Amino acid sequence: MDIVLITTVIASLFLVIGVAEPLAARMRLPYSVILAALGILIGVGAIFFLRTELTDALNPVAEAILGLPIRSNVFLYVFLPTLLFQATLGMNLRRMLDDWVPILVLAVVAVVVATLTVGYALSWASALPLAACLLIGAIVSTTDPSAVVSIFRSISAPRRLARIIEGESLLNDAAAIALFGLFMGFVMLGAPDPALTDALARFPLLIVGGALIGWLAARIAVWVMALFAHHELAQISISVALPYLVYIGAEQSIGASGVIAVVAAGLTLNLTGPGRLPPQAWANLREVWGLLAHWAGALIFILAALLIPRLLEEVRLSDFVLIGVVILAAIAARAVILFGLLPLLTLLRASPAVERPYRVAILWGGLRGAVTLALALAVTESFRVPVEVKRVVGILATGFTLFTLIVQGTTLRVVIGWLGLDRLSPIDQALSRQVVAVALQTVREAVAQTTENYELTREIVRSEAKRFGDRLDEAVKTAEASAEILDRDRITLGLIALAGHERDTILTRVRERTISARMAEQVLSDADRLIEGARSGGRSGYMHAARRSIAYGRAFQAAVWLHRRLRLSSPLARLTADRFELLLSQRLILRDLGAFIDGRIRRIHGRRVADLLHELLSRRIEMMETALEGLRLQYPGYVEKLQRRFIRRTALRLEEREYTTMREDGLFGSEVYSALMRDLAVRRAGAERRPRLDIAVQRTELVRQFPLFADLDDAGLKRLGRALQTRYVNAGEVIIRKDSMAKSVFFIASGAVELESAGQTWKLGRGEMFGQMAILLRKARRTEVRAIAPSTLLVLDEERFRRLLTRSEAIQKAVRASAEKRGIAPDKLLSDDTDAA
Repeated sequence: MDIVLITTVIASLFLVIGVAEPLAARMRLPYSVILAALGILIGVGAIFFLRTELTDALNPVAEAILGLPIRSNVFLYVFLPTLLFQATLGMNLRRMLDDWVPILVLAVVAVVVATLTVGYALSWASALPLAACLLIGAIVSTTDPSAVVSIFRSISAPRRLARIIEGESLLNDAAAIALFGLFMGFVMLGAPDPALTDALARFPLLIVGGALIGWLAARIAVWVMALFAHHELAQISISVALPYLVYIGAEQSIGASGVIAVVAAGLTLNLTGPGRLPPQAWANLREVWGLLAHWAGALIFILAALLIPRLLEEVRLSDFVLIGVVILAAIAARAVILFGLLPLLTLLRASPAVERPYRVAILWGGLRGAVTLALALAVTESFRVPVEVKRVVGILATGFTLFTLIVQGTTLRVVIGWLGLDRLSPIDQALSRQVVAVALQTVREAVAQTTENYELTREIVRSEAKRFGDRLDEAVKTAEASAEILDRDRITLGLIALAGHERDTILTRVRERTISARMAEQVLSDADRLIEGARSGGRSGYMHAARRSIAYGRAFQAAVWLHRRLRLSSPLARLTADRFELLLSQRLILRDLGAFIDGRIRRIHGRRVADLLHELLSRRIEMMETALEGLRLQYPGYVEKLQRRFIRRTALRLEEREYTTMREDGLFGSEVYSALMRDLAVRRAGAERRPRLDIAVQRTELVRQFPLFADLDDAGLKRLGRALQTRYVNAGEVIIRKDSMAKSVFFIASGAVELESAGQTWKLGRGEMFGQMAILLRKARRTEVRAIAPSTLLVLDEERFRRLLTRSEAIQKAVRASAEKRGIAPDKLLSDDTDAA
């Protein structure tokens, strides 16, 4: 075929891609529906001009279109890795990890349920073998992620719900293709109907093998990319090679799922890339992948749609009945998940509550697309699949895809309007009015500055200022006087605005490199949790998210276990250093929020809401300072190292700004500027390296700061430091339960705890101890102890505590004071231990 003609056809397809997006926006239809419609029209037109006798002038073009090398391998090996890899790079993984249970259950369970439902329904309604029916079920069980995500963006769905659906749509591609590979093997080999247990037993092996290959390859790629820190194009090129190599490697080397391998590689790069690559390089890499995925997604839809006329050439009247069976079975299977499994997960608190209108929108928005057609094409191309099976698979998959695109896709906005999802709720309407009022205040300040800079005529300025001021006053008045908004909702709106400004401030600090790229994603995720917490739970949701941002997570607890049990200290050192940097970053951000409350929120929502937000902000600052003080006590000097690093990075940023300004003023040329920036990059690389945190040496220093151990000599302090175990507890965690046996004494290094006994409560803070009374009385504990702040505790076992008690007068004095508070004779407590000594 003429290369010029093929090039012309491909260039024309890109022209179609360029026209399709504005056309979809104008017609208010999903982008994928427009692409599919244009592809079908092109395919039908090519067949028409090739077979008509009206003219032969367009025959070469029609032959070039129909002769394009469109094979299933092109879809699966060229386009699919690009789409999957880019989708994983665009995810907010830290937020999705919060909802990994519903995402994984929906992705895997939904595909299995749809495959079985469609498969057994077809087996009942047709004469096809069960293996072929299950193969068709796997082919039609995967939804189109881009279509689903665009639906939720168009109806302004809650972010958490949109993330769950996006994650489910991505991962169900992997699960469906893995099942497709299983049943394709049964069909091709001509084996009898497969046992479900055999198929499902092989399913985890495909997933685990692909995940391991993807993770390992991505780790190696990130390591190599980090070596090329000053060669951005090389880094991007390596990232482009990564998904294709892992896909082919998984499929061809060990027979694992290439889709799973690509997803695992993308997730790994998403998690590790921002901390290892320069911020601008990471941003450019994601932009390149966004463009590649846009082209790949559009091309795969158009090329797959070109095949539809050919796939439907041999359709029979009886096939329409089977298409109806597939449609009903697929919709029923998705309804079981949405109206059965999702509410169950909500009851188990594993998934957020999904309101019924949203579930109906998800049900009707389950569009199928290019992946379904590509898998069907793979079946029709195989010479080892029976001819009748190939014909039925192609027709059923194509017919079902057309139904979802033409019927569901074109009526989706009507359904959304009927459900009322296109209308803002009262609180969202109030939020929009608040946004207008805040924006106009900012515009007024900017316009005032502009009039001064340009020295405009005073009369013009006065008249325009009055006109703009009237609009601003009306906007503020409307925002303040919304009768349908309760005071509780005003507080919620204020918290949403405060959290949004916090997120904007974080982005500014990241661009200025005040906050390192390593911590940027973490602090942004915490800000997103604050926004969603305020939207869903108001004041309590906001504070819950704030407490979570400084709590000791499960990863930290696991690192403590590894350090204590296996003497592996590197994970704990890394997470502790991360915690230091996170808390310092939060302190930097929180201290700037007060001005926003006074400057913006007070003007819109009034003094009462502003004062309440100041109170909540003060509580957040206090929690953060308490957590930071605990680390500072345990690791003295490390905060100072981080602060010095912050100053060095700030100085480098200011130095870079000065060089750029002087170059723009023409004081020196590009050669000098390039040399200065290279030198700056070298010094910045050194400043970006975080100082090493040595965990092993710090405990003795922490023990030395306890007043209770002031009378011990250096040798005694070192022995005690080795004997004490460190325990980290979150606010609300129960440390000692009533009626438990006494085995240890606890010393509070940082934070605070609350003791409750016989209906009375009292609090203990830094430098105090608890748990000693039960050991000395040799009785089961009658007191429950609960942390009321993130706390660091030092734990000493009973035997060592008794020996310490005999040598330390300070400890004996503390025991006496504690006993007198509870009405216990202190001499009786201490006499047994003194005699034993």
